[in-house]
Amino acid sequence: MSRFVLMFAAVIMAFSFPAMAETRIGVVDLRQALFSSDDAKTFSESLQKDFAGDEARVREAQEEARKLQERLEKDGAMMNESERNKLAGEFQEKVKEFNFLKQRLDSTVNQRKQAFLEQARPEVDAAVKELLEENNLDLILPSEAVVYVKPEMNLTSQLLEKLNR
Repeated sequence: MSRFVLMFAAVIMAFSFPAMAETRIGVVDLRQALFSSDDAKTFSESLQKDFAGDEARVREAQEEARKLQERLEKDGAMMNESERNKLAGEFQEKVKEFNFLKQRLDSTVNQRKQAFLEQARPEVDAAVKELLEENNLDLILPSEAVVYVKPEMNLTSQLLEKLNR
C-alpha cells in the first residue's frame, strides 16, 4: 500500500511542476488596435467618400417620409378619405424606399468592412505573434475574455504600433 501512495505522490508532483512555472500572459484589445490603425482610418475615409451619395439618398428618403407623416397627422383629419388614403399610400411607399435603401447601404458597407477585416487578419496575426515572442509570453488573450489586467500586461498600444509600421 505504501508503494501505491508513493507512486501516486510522485505522479502528482510530476504534473504539478509545470503548473508551478510562471505562465506569462498578455492581453490585447484587437478591435481597438485594428480600428485605431492608420490603415483603418484610411479605409474609413474611403468608405465615407464612396458611400456619401448613398447616405444622402437614405437621409433624403427618410426626410420625405417624415414630412409625409407630419402632413398626414396634421391635415389627415381635414382630408376626405381618398386624399388621406392616397397620402398614406405615398407615406408607406416612401418608408419602403427608405428601408430598402438603408438595408442595401448597410449590407454593402458591412461587406466592405468584412473584406477589410479579412485582408488585415494576416497582418494582425503576425503582429500578435511578434508581441508574443518579444515579450516572452506563453499566451495572449483578447481583452473581451479578461475581467482585469495589470496595465503593463495590456499590449494593445504595442500592437497598434506594429500595425502602423
